[in-house]
Amino acid sequence: MTYPRALGRALALAARSLLSWFDVLVELIAFALLCVGLVFFLGPAVEWARGRSTTARALAGRWCGVEVATPYQPEPPEPVRERDGWYRDGNTLYKRAFWIRWQHRLTWALEDPAAEREFAWQLVNPLVTLLLPVAVLFGGPPVLRGYGRWTRWWLGPRPVVERRGNWLQRHLESLGHQIGILVLSLVQFVFSAWQLVVIAGALPVAAPVVLWSRTITDTLRREAGTWTGVRITRPYLPPPGLPVPRPDGLYQVGKQLYEEPFWPVQHARRRWVLGDRATWRDLAGGGLIPLVSLALTLPTVALLGWGFVGLATLWIWRPFVSSPVRWLVLPEVSTHLGALAQTPLALAMIVAGLVPTTWLARQQARFVKLWLGPTESSRLARRVERLKQTRTDVTVAQAAELRRIERDLHDGIQSRLVAMGMKLGAVEALVDTDPAAAKRLAAELRAASSEALTELRVLIRGIHPPVLSERGLLDAVRALALDSPLKVQVTGSLPGRLEEPVEACAYFTVSELLGNAAKHGAKRASIDVSFDDDQVTLVVTDEGPGGANPARGSGLRGIERRLGAFDGRLTLTSPIGGPTRATVELPCQIDPEPLSPKTSTSSETV
Repeated sequence: MTYPRALGRALALAARSLLSWFDVLVELIAFALLCVGLVFFLGPAVEWARGRSTTARALAGRWCGVEVATPYQPEPPEPVRERDGWYRDGNTLYKRAFWIRWQHRLTWALEDPAAEREFAWQLVNPLVTLLLPVAVLFGGPPVLRGYGRWTRWWLGPRPVVERRGNWLQRHLESLGHQIGILVLSLVQFVFSAWQLVVIAGALPVAAPVVLWSRTITDTLRREAGTWTGVRITRPYLPPPGLPVPRPDGLYQVGKQLYEEPFWPVQHARRRWVLGDRATWRDLAGGGLIPLVSLALTLPTVALLGWGFVGLATLWIWRPFVSSPVRWLVLPEVSTHLGALAQTPLALAMIVAGLVPTTWLARQQARFVKLWLGPTESSRLARRVERLKQTRTDVTVAQAAELRRIERDLHDGIQSRLVAMGMKLGAVEALVDTDPAAAKRLAAELRAASSEALTELRVLIRGIHPPVLSERGLLDAVRALALDSPLKVQVTGSLPGRLEEPVEACAYFTVSELLGNAAKHGAKRASIDVSFDDDQVTLVVTDEGPGGANPARGSGLRGIERRLGAFDGRLTLTSPIGGPTRATVELPCQIDPEPLSPKTSTSSETV
């Protein structure tokens, strides 16, 4: 590459880099609109800015000779309409797919690890690129290749590694987390005030406003937990089911009858929202959390501000003025020696402000959990409501299991026993007239009885595997992994035996997940079993093609129905291209008695 061409490309890159600041401005405006309730602009703004980053990656390969791969996660799949015409997202049903699609794309755009690096690149890259023509003028075309590596470091994919920054970086991040929780709590305060106005003056539209505002509260819970490690679960009661018509086809709400279910649904949703204690705790937390966050953040910011102002006063402002300078109430300083004497105090204030940031951020998150997390009464109410909703699913699942057992007995064991009875009659008729034929039939009867016994053992194993009764869940899962066609690695430990019904539910859930993974072409899988806080957690991960959705098949819905009998949950993460990660959570008690002399904690099929 010649010098003129390299210089021309450097000038073009420098001019184009200034557009990144325009992208940052658009994203900041979209975020400001999000804070005042206009939530539909931030996701498209982030995706629009990605187009410029895509062009930057292409130019790095074309002009700088450094290929930069696309780092983004696969796009979320389109919502699928269920047989009853509704779209399902978790435990919420929607008549149209727009809201689900928007939520999934916003989450996809903001939670991608590449989004944070891309925003930082938009801020920093113009400052570096403006110096690129000068660097090319003195260093020649190789400087462009260095710029290509710079672009690849920012905009290319990176391996997932554990981040372990130094002391200063960790505490600066904690300071950012403190400020982030404070900002989110202020946004929640605005929405809480808006909810109170709507509830007081426009009760018919209170339910949709409160449900819409819960997304801001959910963001505060999620980010506070992500930043500090304090897990904050959603405390809300499950949504009500669809109204059931009377025998005459009308829908009743109190003393009022309706021909269509629209108004009964609205009444039920309003009672659900306003009758939930978590709604009023959110409103109270919206007023208290900003005050506490401000009280915990202000001392840190004040110490850091005073420290940095002191350094700037002593070493930046003082050399440019002729008169002595004063910082706080300390003596005036006019010489380098006096500035050097007061510098340790400024540094001590900065360190004193940074040291407690991690602890203070965690205290902020704990206060958020106190008001926005579930209480014991709300946990009990949620469990009762969930058990009410899953009672029908449990009945359906039990009936389906009984029909399966009946079908297996009728089509398998029963038909074999009937055939064996007929052959025994033939043996009785031939034992005197044709002993040789009778012996052959007796041999066939012996083989048939062996096959019938094998089928009966398989059927019993399908009802409750003996290894599960004898060795417990962990060893039963290991045996299941050995029988699987996949290469399965099992890790984890349990402090004792679980309740027998929970063990069976967990075992057959893992069996169904492994079967689904094998059916869809996966080659490897991993299973992790753990127990904490009266809950057993099983994480099944496979390297299949991904795209699993409970709304598309009966297998995952059957797992959800099975788990619903025990107040369990299935959380599925399955982006297009894989991997698929299924997290099963089952509340249970544990028996501390040891399972067996075998104490290994992992196994792998080969």
